[in-house]
Amino acid sequence: QVHVEEFGGRSVQAGTSLKLSCQFTGRDFILYSAWFRQAPGEAREFVAAISWDGVNTFYADSAKGRFLISRDTVKDTITLQMYMLRPADTAVYYCATGRSGPYDSPSVYDYWGQGTQVHVSS
Repeated sequence: QVHVEEFGGRSVQAGTSLKLSCQFTGRDFILYSAWFRQAPGEAREFVAAISWDGVNTFYADSAKGRFLISRDTVKDTITLQMYMLRPADTAVYYCATGRSGPYDSPSVYDYWGQGTQVHVSS
């Protein structure tokens, strides 16, 4: 079992940066960890993923060039550094980790956090 907890969501101005963190507690075989987001009335969408060893990273088109995902294997955390935030980035951001792929499908992730709210004002 793995407990997942996100940190760092808050209200920010468009054009600024924000870093989200996710702490994993517990042990299981993990293939990918990822960030998803969900805006009101919208489906949960993939943002970024990282392999278990931190070597491989993957991004949604909306995140490429603006967001950076990283993993600290010692602290058992992942972070999502977000730059040049836009009002369209407003959503609840969820951290997830799981034993299988594909990395961009929420249905394959076994463990989820409660989410952290990010609001970007124009």
